[in-house]
Amino acid sequence: MRTRGRMLLAVLYCLLGSFQTSEGQFPRACVSSKNLMEKECCPPWKGDGSPCGQLSGRGSCQDIVLSNAPVGPQFPFTGVDDRESWPSVFYNRTCQCSGNFMGFDCGNCKFGFRGPKCTERHFLVRRSIFDLSVPEKDKFLAYLSLSKHTISPHYVIPTGTYGQMNNGSTPMFNDISTYDLFVWIHYYVSMDTLLGGTEIWKDIDFAHEAPGFLPWHRFFLLLWEKEIQELTGDENFTIPYWDWRDAKSCEVCTDGYMGGRNPANPNLLSPASFFSSWQIVCSRLEEYNQRQVLCDGTPEGPLQRNPGNQDTDRTQRLPSSADVEFCLSLTQYESGPMDKTANYSFRNTLEGFASPLTGISNSSQSTMHNALHIYMNGTMSQVQGSANDPIFLLHHTFVDSIFEQWLRKHHPLLGVYPEANAPIGHNRDSYMVPFIPLYRIGDFFILSRDLGYDYSYLQDSDLDFFQYYIKPYLEQARRIWPWLTGAALVGSVLTAVLGGLISLLCRRRRKRKQLSEERQPLLMEKEDYHSMYQSHL
Repeated sequence: MRTRGRMLLAVLYCLLGSFQTSEGQFPRACVSSKNLMEKECCPPWKGDGSPCGQLSGRGSCQDIVLSNAPVGPQFPFTGVDDRESWPSVFYNRTCQCSGNFMGFDCGNCKFGFRGPKCTERHFLVRRSIFDLSVPEKDKFLAYLSLSKHTISPHYVIPTGTYGQMNNGSTPMFNDISTYDLFVWIHYYVSMDTLLGGTEIWKDIDFAHEAPGFLPWHRFFLLLWEKEIQELTGDENFTIPYWDWRDAKSCEVCTDGYMGGRNPANPNLLSPASFFSSWQIVCSRLEEYNQRQVLCDGTPEGPLQRNPGNQDTDRTQRLPSSADVEFCLSLTQYESGPMDKTANYSFRNTLEGFASPLTGISNSSQSTMHNALHIYMNGTMSQVQGSANDPIFLLHHTFVDSIFEQWLRKHHPLLGVYPEANAPIGHNRDSYMVPFIPLYRIGDFFILSRDLGYDYSYLQDSDLDFFQYYIKPYLEQARRIWPWLTGAALVGSVLTAVLGGLISLLCRRRRKRKQLSEERQPLLMEKEDYHSMYQSHL
């Protein structure tokens, strides 16, 4: 099995030179001192050589318009973190793409579209990893290894803050692999604020503990998926999910899947695993904080995992089907302070800061999404470095499917997502950190079908179609039925009254006509005819 995977990986390496990637964080084309000091990221599209593909109508270079909606009180500082009012510290002009185009140079198609003009619809289905055939599963593992060992051709990571770069005059950037680029993104979005000296601020996260948790990770997965599609040339690739409901153990923790336990050291992966040789990055948060530096992508040791040996006082078990159903029953997406203390919030309960039995926040417990991270008892259990473990992808893909179920069940309007007063970076019109090109959080508070994908276990059966499409309209009709009934009764009465009046008028008219005809001569002058017509009207 492993030999087959290595052969496939070798073939993929040979094919690598034919494909390019185009999504991520800091584009190589925008990290010169000139770009940073002029604060402009509008590189030319290779198709016509014009900035943002403007000559081909793909987009144009425009000023960034930031949201001025107020934020919550969780972050009491201003002007101390490069991620504030993203991306204005680095850029204030970027490509704004038209129609179905997207990308830092408008060279790509939006999710769900493809073709040279981005006019062809493209729909994908994410499946359970256990539903993949052996060749499909081996291909997925090979794609992961390929991305881990391939330098991102279009993106680099900053190794210093904008201030440490002397306000852009001294760029500080490193190469990084495609897989580790996304590890770095997840680290950067959730890192502590460096306040100088040894001072930090921990109560800040642009992708967790607040409303943006689900839309941000939805976008993160879509970008990762797109990177692999373009890296490999496999435009039908999708991330599989692990349905962990009611699981009694880590079912994917075998050498045939995501790596078994090392018999010599239970904290490490089996030598027979694809991932036993992987080196992790961005896992030493305390060291970075002490030195007031950013993760630079340097390898920091092997991937660690010891599932099931977690702190059981915090996480007793993996989530159950009943837990998921309770989450889905919550009608409010967000509530109260809109952070990890929110009660009866679908987002906070699914994220794992509120009980899946009551919906009440509980800081002493880690449930639902958080439970999986704690249960893995290793690299995945630390927020900033958790994406190092490829199980992260399987896990978050399933979390996204629960988010999708909630959207289909409750049909929220965009206005349900908070427009203001959410923790910093989480308002509806905030740009998601740390992505270039720019995307607003509210743009991904929509159904997955509108983004070109679905989940195999959620695909429409006749019952699903009724439940998600017909039933909501019937429910709306039921809610307004009394009004409709009253309107119908009023309409009936008005119709009867008007009918009676018309009938009475008609009878009177006929009677008047008969009397008039008896009194009028057989022939009338022209003026007499017009006079009678007008009086009848």
